[in-house]
Amino acid sequence: MTRYPCEEEVLKQIRPTPEERTYIRTMGKRLIEAVERSGMAKAMMVGSVARDTFVRGDRDLDIFMLFDPSLSREELQEQGLALAHRVAEEFGATWREKYAEHPYVNATINSLDIDLVPCYAVESATKIKSAVDRTPFHTRYILSHIGDYADDVLLLKQFAKAGGVYGSDHMTEGFSGYLCELLTIYYGGFHPLLEAAARWRPGEVIDIEKHGTKEFEDPLVVIDPVDPERNVAAALSLSRMFEFAELARGYLAEPSIEFFCRPDSPPLTREVFTRLLAARGTHLFTLTFKTPDYTPDTVVPQLRKSAESIRELLERSEFAVNRIDVCMGEERCMLLFELMNETVPVMRRHIGPPLWSRGNAEKFLAKYVREEVFAGPYVEEGRYVVEVPRTFTRAVDLLRSRTLFEVALGKHVRRSMKQGWTVKVGVECWDEEFAEFISRFLARSSPLARIMRRTGK
Repeated sequence: MTRYPCEEEVLKQIRPTPEERTYIRTMGKRLIEAVERSGMAKAMMVGSVARDTFVRGDRDLDIFMLFDPSLSREELQEQGLALAHRVAEEFGATWREKYAEHPYVNATINSLDIDLVPCYAVESATKIKSAVDRTPFHTRYILSHIGDYADDVLLLKQFAKAGGVYGSDHMTEGFSGYLCELLTIYYGGFHPLLEAAARWRPGEVIDIEKHGTKEFEDPLVVIDPVDPERNVAAALSLSRMFEFAELARGYLAEPSIEFFCRPDSPPLTREVFTRLLAARGTHLFTLTFKTPDYTPDTVVPQLRKSAESIRELLERSEFAVNRIDVCMGEERCMLLFELMNETVPVMRRHIGPPLWSRGNAEKFLAKYVREEVFAGPYVEEGRYVVEVPRTFTRAVDLLRSRTLFEVALGKHVRRSMKQGWTVKVGVECWDEEFAEFISRFLARSSPLARIMRRTGK
């Protein structure tokens, strides 16, 4: 397979060294032996290390402990954690419990970040009892189909990482490692994938095994070859999908090592932030509150839902919203709103029913003739209109009010905000804890635009 010179250079930098491969695999083998010595479960390495598609320096190692499917969920949790604790302690590791669909143990052993994950040893991925039960089938499938494409997968992962579209977590909404592997296999390599992605349209469907049994409405649909009812690309947003398509077009037009590098971009200083905000002439508002004690997979979708509901409230109140974003920090969460106006007139128009809807029109008239109004009700184009005073003329007052609890906030966000939230305005929004997030918000541009600016092309 012909490669561009820049790709050979990248591969020299990102291919794991033979020593690194040997070290990680030996460590994995020792952990598997420790699990199986217990007689409680079988074990296997999963993920990119097992599939030999990991990038140099990746210190993550996933060991799945496969238990008898006849165990209850409670027994799996209890026995799985007990075994994981025992194995971690055998290696003298520092460890902590983490929670996904069910608990697992994360340990640091000889500088490796190791997850010891209990799951069921089910017969097939269509008979899973928990989401993690699928993962061993993914590993087996990729191992039997990856062929000579390992380098192509490495290039794709580095390309996606540099472009900011790698990662299926809820903050990124991008491409998972497994999705990268499947796309490479399906299209037959890195270049054919980029050529196809440059032509993608929303609703693209890929079904390698031609066994899909369900329809999806996601931007990209990649039917899981081990589970006909699952879309591997479900986490991928429309924005990330087409940022990748944009990068593919740019790279095919002019291949360059720049597409595989993402230089550090230091956050703004308070002084530069202040100048930028003044130059924009818009109005920035932040809401911060204590981070709920749940995983990002639970909290981040709730932050997005809450911010969207507050955006709708602001727009109903005639505060024009340019952009919004959310960030989950260790201690606090931030919802960020950029408005085009921070105040509105005291008077607002309220349009009522058409007069041919007689019952509703009479109720509207009866209500507003008894209230303090600036004008009306009057008839305009066959409908009643009334001009009434607003409750809030300043966005900051609305954002500080308990009116926020009348909109659809995420459950954990609502609970956290009820303990208190802080609203900052304009230059007060600068917050060292969120400096990187705020800087990215103000300097937002597409991945290809960033490369073109950097290279002056």
